[in-house]
This record gives sequence, C-alpha cells and structure tokens, in this order.
Amino acid sequence: MSRSVRTRPEGSGQALSEAYDTALLDLDGVVYAGGSAIVHAVESLATAREGGMRLAYVTNNALRTPDVVAAHLTELGIPAEAGDVITSAQAVARLVAEQVPQGARVLVIGGEGLRVALRERGLVPVESADDDPVAVVQGYGGPELPWGRFAEASYAVARGLPWFASNTDLTIPSGRGIAPGNGAAVEVVRIATGAEPQVAGKPLPPMHRETILRTGAERPLVVGDRLDTDIEGAFNGEVDSLLVLTGVTDGARLLTAPPRHRPTYVDADLRGMLTGQPEVVGAGEGFRCGGWTATAGTGELELEGAGGALDGLRALCAAAWTAAGEGACELDGGKALARLGW
Repeated sequence: MSRSVRTRPEGSGQALSEAYDTALLDLDGVVYAGGSAIVHAVESLATAREGGMRLAYVTNNALRTPDVVAAHLTELGIPAEAGDVITSAQAVARLVAEQVPQGARVLVIGGEGLRVALRERGLVPVESADDDPVAVVQGYGGPELPWGRFAEASYAVARGLPWFASNTDLTIPSGRGIAPGNGAAVEVVRIATGAEPQVAGKPLPPMHRETILRTGAERPLVVGDRLDTDIEGAFNGEVDSLLVLTGVTDGARLLTAPPRHRPTYVDADLRGMLTGQPEVVGAGEGFRCGGWTATAGTGELELEGAGGALDGLRALCAAAWTAAGEGACELDGGKALARLGW
C-alpha cells in the first residue's frame, strides 16, 4: 500500500480534542513518569474529556491488568476505568485465540496481565511445557521473573509450538533507570530456539486493531513520545499522531526520523491536544513556522528568525524531512537546535 511521504508537521485550525473523537494515549513518558503524573497531564486530559473527547490508554506493558492501570491513573488524578485501558496482553490474546481452539492450553511466560487476557478469550494458561500446551505466549513478567521460565518457553517452542509475544520493546523505564524489557526476554528464547514469534504490540497492526475494536474510535489520534512504537504504530494504522516531547524523543531524533516515524503534529506536552497547531509553510527555498525560517544548507540545517522554540523545531522538521525524502535526514542540525535550546 502506497502512502504519501510526510514532509512537514501539519497545522490544524481546530483544537485537536475537537478534530478527533478519541485520543489513543501512550502512558509512560506521556501521561506519567514513574509514579508521578507528567506536568500539565492531569488538567489537559480533564479538559479534553470534558469537551467530549474519549480517552483511551494504550500500553505495550503486558504485566499489569487494565484494572491495576486504571487504579494507578485514578490515584494520579486521572479518572479511568478498566475499559479505558488497552494492553498488548489483550492484543496478543486475541491473536492467539484466532489460531487455536477455544479452551486450549497456552504456556504463559509473563505476568498476571497476560493470564487475565488469555482467560478473557476462553484460553487456559499453564505453567509448564509438559502441561500439553498448544501455543506459547510471552509478555513482560517484571524484574522477578525466574530464568527458568525462559527454559520452559524454549522447550515448547523447540517442539514446534506456535510462539507469540505481546511486544518486543527491548527496554522499559523504571524508577531507577532503564531496565530490560520484554524484547530482551524474547531474544533469550529466540537465541535458544532460532524461532521467530508472532508479535502483537505497538507498532504492529494487531495492537492498533485491538485498540479500535475496544474503543470504537472513528477519528482516532495517537498520542505518544516514542517514534518507533507510538508514531510508527499510527503510521501502520494510517491514522494521525501527536508527538509530545515529555518522554524519550528529543529534537535531534525527530529531525532524522524516516517517513514511518514522522508524526502529524509536534507539541511540548499534552496541552497540545487542547489547541490548534500552527501551519508550516514554504518560504522561498525553506520553510517558515511562526517567526522562524529553516532551510537545508550545505551539510547542515540552517535556522533564522526568532520566536517560540516549538515553531522553530517544526520549521526544522519540514526542512529536514523534505531534504531526506523517503530516507533519514543526514544534515547536521546541531547548531540550529542549539539556537532553540534543544
């Protein structure tokens, strides 16, 4: 399927919370960081909800159940119910259920979120490769997951059982720093068996399908902080996206984004849902947003003017993405970003 290559962030004359009926929100780096809500998140989400926008919280973390996630959000001042939460455990459970008989036994390598999701689909979680499973499903099990669980998965996969993974994020943020994620655990089984799992989580289509089925969204807006999961997931689902700069993506990474990682809109935080978005327009050989004009010079991106840093970043994105076309921009944006304080 061909898609037009995005060469600049888009503008919007409407507030995004009015232009779209459902926000599909990533959690860590967007709504909260560790145990605390990200600045402006609580009030921004409340305003969007009061204006009629549905809020759905979409996470690749398969460890926690939707009930637990909803309770955490509510404690942070963001009222949520289990039905507002969509996890990669739910997406992979649907994927498994479509390929094995009702009531089948499934070897689970992961946590309670995965077991609950499998039971929701009428499947029976088991703990050993010797419990006659018909499939293996692997999801994040937390830092205390015993090493022997990977051996159980390897025994079963080596026997030819179909293998599923909730997601393949190599890392996961924690209160102490960056820890190995489910993707790292999947690599252990891959190395032991040489097999390849079927993967459900962002950025792959099963996760987007699960989200749309559960929310009924007709005009969804994906809101995330990661280019390779949130924004690429929106690209694969052919829906619009808002990148917020409260998580892992910085200006330099955004400028070098290939087409599948280029968001529709860029803003500092979730307040960007409540406003229109400024237009980036062509200006001679460059691109203008607000008081800034960006051009692709010889070997580097150039920036002139003054104004808000976000406008300058949007203009730089247009110059970088246009110069890169279907690839990743190789021009040096360091000096231009430094002018904006990025």
